[in-house]
Amino acid sequence: MRVSLSQQSSLLTVLFRVSLIFHEDCSVVTEVGALFCLLLFDEVSRMDMWSVNPSNKPSLPSVFSLPVSVFRRYHLPVHVIGHHAVSPYSIVLPLSADCLALKPVSDMLRIAWNLSWYHGSDNLLKQMNSETKTQEILDALKLSTEDILTLKITHMASGLQDCLHSIVQAATHREVRAAVTRMSFYLLNDRLSLKGCPGPCGVTLKSLAWHTALNRFLQVLPACTEDEKLLIDIVHFLNKLIKEQRKNSSLELLNWILELLLRHSANPLLDLLVLTESQAREETDDIRTAVRQQLQKELIALFDTLLLNFMEVTDRKCSELLYVFQTQLALKLLQCLKVTDAPHFYGLPSLERTLRGMANLTAFPGWSSHSPLTNPLDICVKYLSGLLEVITSFYVERGGNAMSFMGKGVTKSTILCLLHLSHEMMAQAGSSEWMSLWFLPLGSHSEEHIPTQQGLAWLIPLWVDRDPEVRFTSLGLGSALTTLETGCVALANSCQNISGGLWGTVVNILLDQSECSMVRREAAFILQNLLVIPMPTEIIKDYTWQGPCVHDEDSGLSLIGKPALQALLYHCHFYEHLNQMVKHCYLGRCMFDLNFSAFDRNSESNDLNGLDDSFKFWRAPSRISQDRDPSSLSTSETTVAPSLGSTEFQPLVQSTTLLPEASHDQFVAQGHQESTSPRPPHDSSLSAPLPKLCVFVTPSLLSAMCSLLDNLLTIAPRDTAKAFQQAHLIELLCSIADATLIQTCVQELRALLPSSPPAEHTQAQVSFLLEYLSSLSRLLQSCLLVEPDLVIQDELVKPLITNIIGILTICTKDVSDKELISAFYHTWTHLFNLLAMLLRKAGAVTLPSVTMALAKHWTAAIDMFCRCAGLSATCPALYTASLQFLSILLTEEAKGHLQAKSKTHLCCSPTVASLLDDSQENQKSLERLSDIILQCYEGKSSKDILKRVAANALMSLLAVSRRAQKHALKANLIDNCMEQMKHINAQLNLDSLRPGKAALKKKEDGVIKELSIAMQLLRNCLYQNEECKEAALEAHLVPVLHSLWPWILMDDSLMQISLQLLCVYTANFPNGCSSLCWSSCGQHPVQATHRGAVSNSLMLCILKLASQMPLENTTVQQMVFMLLSNLALSHDCKGVIQKSNFLQNFLSLALPKGGNKHLSNLTILWLKLLLNISSGEDGQQMILRLDGCLDLLTEMSKYKHKSSPLLPLLIFHNVCFSPANKPKILANEKVITVLAACLESENQNAQRIGAAALWALIYNYQKAKTALKSPSVKRRVDEAYSLAKKTFPNSEANPLNAYYLKCLENLVQLLNSS
Repeated sequence: MRVSLSQQSSLLTVLFRVSLIFHEDCSVVTEVGALFCLLLFDEVSRMDMWSVNPSNKPSLPSVFSLPVSVFRRYHLPVHVIGHHAVSPYSIVLPLSADCLALKPVSDMLRIAWNLSWYHGSDNLLKQMNSETKTQEILDALKLSTEDILTLKITHMASGLQDCLHSIVQAATHREVRAAVTRMSFYLLNDRLSLKGCPGPCGVTLKSLAWHTALNRFLQVLPACTEDEKLLIDIVHFLNKLIKEQRKNSSLELLNWILELLLRHSANPLLDLLVLTESQAREETDDIRTAVRQQLQKELIALFDTLLLNFMEVTDRKCSELLYVFQTQLALKLLQCLKVTDAPHFYGLPSLERTLRGMANLTAFPGWSSHSPLTNPLDICVKYLSGLLEVITSFYVERGGNAMSFMGKGVTKSTILCLLHLSHEMMAQAGSSEWMSLWFLPLGSHSEEHIPTQQGLAWLIPLWVDRDPEVRFTSLGLGSALTTLETGCVALANSCQNISGGLWGTVVNILLDQSECSMVRREAAFILQNLLVIPMPTEIIKDYTWQGPCVHDEDSGLSLIGKPALQALLYHCHFYEHLNQMVKHCYLGRCMFDLNFSAFDRNSESNDLNGLDDSFKFWRAPSRISQDRDPSSLSTSETTVAPSLGSTEFQPLVQSTTLLPEASHDQFVAQGHQESTSPRPPHDSSLSAPLPKLCVFVTPSLLSAMCSLLDNLLTIAPRDTAKAFQQAHLIELLCSIADATLIQTCVQELRALLPSSPPAEHTQAQVSFLLEYLSSLSRLLQSCLLVEPDLVIQDELVKPLITNIIGILTICTKDVSDKELISAFYHTWTHLFNLLAMLLRKAGAVTLPSVTMALAKHWTAAIDMFCRCAGLSATCPALYTASLQFLSILLTEEAKGHLQAKSKTHLCCSPTVASLLDDSQENQKSLERLSDIILQCYEGKSSKDILKRVAANALMSLLAVSRRAQKHALKANLIDNCMEQMKHINAQLNLDSLRPGKAALKKKEDGVIKELSIAMQLLRNCLYQNEECKEAALEAHLVPVLHSLWPWILMDDSLMQISLQLLCVYTANFPNGCSSLCWSSCGQHPVQATHRGAVSNSLMLCILKLASQMPLENTTVQQMVFMLLSNLALSHDCKGVIQKSNFLQNFLSLALPKGGNKHLSNLTILWLKLLLNISSGEDGQQMILRLDGCLDLLTEMSKYKHKSSPLLPLLIFHNVCFSPANKPKILANEKVITVLAACLESENQNAQRIGAAALWALIYNYQKAKTALKSPSVKRRVDEAYSLAKKTFPNSEANPLNAYYLKCLENLVQLLNSS
């Protein structure tokens, strides 16, 4: 262990940092010193020690022991056993003079002395190059010519300068080539000595004017073979230099090369790609031909390196030059692609290099769109024509690569170019008319007199090619073409001659367990695209897309469209196969065991020579003949086979060995043997029986399957959901999600160790896992929409949410790969959307799991929210998804908290609100999150949809967090909202004065939306926060609302929001209530008069609104009375209510008629208002002054209401407590009767209210004693008291019962007293 740890410099650095951080802690410093001692002296401790009886072989000491010389030189922090490396009794003799006279020793001493004398090699070389007279030294110490040459060559700057000088002064090609070769060796030395870092050669070259030295060789066409050889060496050097500087690209170098390639005059480097007529005639010269082919090879390699190097460049000028270079290179490569002769005359290496260069070029989007003279689509069409000619000549017409390996690389590069070209044509073409350009005639060219059908049949043989990369790329081309409806129709028509058609062919490839995952993945994409087009449920004539078609040979029944699709999936055991695929998914890195044989060597039936034809999976009644048209061959049958007697699944292949168990870092990929897959039995059908062999699949394949299942769920929701339940697919798919594995991989990327696997492998593994999670989250969202019970299961939801939160809280700050970061952002977006939908669909079930998972990773979760909220410009999708999830989470939590208030026991699990407010450690994180969201809100224009997203998140945050409100107050949110409302009011008033323009356009008008958002933010900021309410009072909230009131009257939704704001503002805030009574004025348009003109105070406006509110607008009506209920608690507001005679409207309320025994909602609102008014003596007087009010309340007490059945009794209860009101109450026999009847009520609350009201009425009021001594009242009191004593023997346990007994006891005593 000491050996391995001592080689890790990162560990030693960490230990050193620990000792510096904890330098005051002696114990820590001592432990670190001990570790340093064990690690740094490990190599010395393992040396052989001197012994009296030495053995023949050296042996390591059994214990950690150090030589005595180490003890004498160092102060060791630990006690270590010591030993003598050499016998202390031995005599050390001095070196003889003969040893110093040896030439190697004298040479080393001479060079070392000179380096020390001149303080380094730089000063020594300067002294040698200078003309000043050097100091006289001994001849033995003078450097020889060989020494000087060695120093100049080994010194990087001097050697490179000498190379450039040689190039400038060279008289022959040979001298230039030698100098360029030496420069290449310097680059090689950098690569061998300093891995992953820019070497001194690259750094030195940046400071030297080597461009000028090489520029003259790159600006002229070579005139002879020697010129071409020299150019080969220079281009090779440039290629190496650009590769070495890829991670730290020099913009000067890249701009220089691009400007050289894009010269307006002769352009030799690009022109050399295409042979002229004179050069073509010289092809008989083998040496010249070989040199030109090598030159073309080096040029294409240089251009490929340039293209790859520019992926990291952000300089605008460099990027513009690159775009032009891409199109110019595309045109030159197109000229190289001249396929006119027979295939056996082709220069295959040259053609393959050209196609490989085209493949690298066409991989860049927009490569055809930067030519000033040629239309992008025209370039694409020319490319398509040439590539199709190549693919037909080298593959389709020659029966694939079954006859020969010739052209294998040509086919692979060509089909890859076609794949890239399909995406480019889709981007450049405005319609799908270009699809017909991909069609080729079917059949042999010799049958010209027979009309041939145009189609994509040339693509089908490539799907069963021997090379898996060709199969993968050709299926990828099929999936690209089928993204358009015309491509789906064309591909389906091209497969009409194949038994099973397109659907059967693709399903067979998808379910082929011997096929590799990347090929099956593309087949899944094709099926996914085919399902996008709506398909009928029955045969429809003249319908372009019928979907799959199956035929049952037993019954003769034919199905088409959706029924056929279900029958096909059932017959193929699709979901059973998928179940097995999920169970055998391998999540590790793809490492291949080269010693593993995929097939049984003893089986003679397997074809192991690797030379079977490319159509090995195509079934036909007889063996394939060479002269048969490949387009007529069949992949497999889609026809439903007759019923078999045995229901046991048979293996798909004939003889196969099971795959061994794969370790974490070793993965034996199935299907990567090219041609050793045996031919299926002749009588096999498409049913693709479940195999008994263990076949692993990759997460990428399951990602495609999730997308396919998503489309199936859309087409046939019920059938697909039922199949999911039967196969337990959702549970299996969710079990693959593993946050720990991704976290481990990211940790490896953040701190790469020498023993770690290559970063590219780890990045690929993480990307594939993230891709799977994205597809799975989309599938789960569809399941929640179709059948929520598929996902809403305790055993499924809890681990799923834990994994999702774990993935969302992965720290990726030190991950430098941009593509991997983009993959994380893409996955996080879908995971946030999934969590949001889980909360929407089943908040009660999922909310505790979400909050618990967030609580475990709260610091990382806050950092994650802050990071996502700051990506509004670069990744708006993630910004939107994260803030929407935060808003929904806080909203659902607030709903659950309100519902739990009525319960006796509350859940003890943490809440997001408590995490935000309770801990002091989270204060800075919350302030940072609030700042970011505020910046997003205030920094966006009102038309930007992202502003609304930030506003919603901010509203939810302000509603639940007191700290967020406090921080918003410090950030001047209230003042900013008030200024915004003033500005909107001025803008609306100005617009109303313009002729020909309506005062208010629509409800969705941007200004009204902006006003609505501002008032909602104010509402949530003021919620239960007196400090913020004081700030709003100082900012003149009420006058601003009063000035906006005419505009608010014109929009019900705006009215509702403004009333909510006023309700929050006036709740438990007397100063705020009084501010509504202040006189204010504001401008208002003439049109805003349909609900009444503005009054001199907002309080009067509200009273008018309440008195004129139509009954059908119940929401606004309820909000108005809720606001009045708050205002009724204020003395100033009561005075305004009394002066306005508003309470007279209560007397005009109609009581229920007929069999209806329930009070109306409006009546209940009035009763709640009167109840608040009755809480003070001045309000009680207002009620009693209303003629007939007590009688009306008495009548209303006879009716019931579900939410508030005792409101009239409570009003009586409050009125009875005032001595001034008692005579009026006593004078009304109906009230006394109602209060006495409460004692006999079945409702305990009514009993308490009645007893308390009677006690208050009779207390200190002799007339009431006399009046209540009537037999009926006294009997009821006595009976109620005796019953209460029996019912509540232990009344002290319940305060309400104790109070009820106390009221009755006092009543009895007062009534019995004289």
